[in-house]
Amino acid sequence: MNRSLILTADDIDKKTERIGYEILENNDDEHEIILAGIRQKGFVFAQKLESKLRMFSKISIILTDIQLEKHRPSGSQILMGIDPSTANNKVVIVCDDVANTGKTLLYAMKPFLDFAPKKIQVAVLIDRKHKVYPVCADYVGLCLSTNMQEHITVEIGSGLTEAVYLS
Repeated sequence: MNRSLILTADDIDKKTERIGYEILENNDDEHEIILAGIRQKGFVFAQKLESKLRMFSKISIILTDIQLEKHRPSGSQILMGIDPSTANNKVVIVCDDVANTGKTLLYAMKPFLDFAPKKIQVAVLIDRKHKVYPVCADYVGLCLSTNMQEHITVEIGSGLTEAVYLS
């Protein structure tokens, strides 16, 4: 399978740092935010964002994961590392590696909706712009216009050489 390198480890680091600065600029009046990463790679991305935010800010960060079946989110139980009521009157930033149709991101937000967060934002490393659901990423590392036959592979975490490929 032919694949093209889209982002290197250094590119990922720079884009994550830029997103971190954007998060701070858009939430400068907040004392605490929640970073909720969709397992697996979305959580790794959230961890990277947390690390960057801690480097240049004193903002308190609650880091949690969201577990759901990405290929069938409507039929899966959604599990989180925190009680969703923690989001009451707080900024929640749902993180994922790739935004495609918006379906997974939409279902990942669902547990927070019963607890009146101040706002829910979305941060993604790659936005493919194939939206079927009304989910718009607030923070994007790279926007790619791809066709539905192309595949984005994000390699982050677990000791991998970090990179993003298009195949």
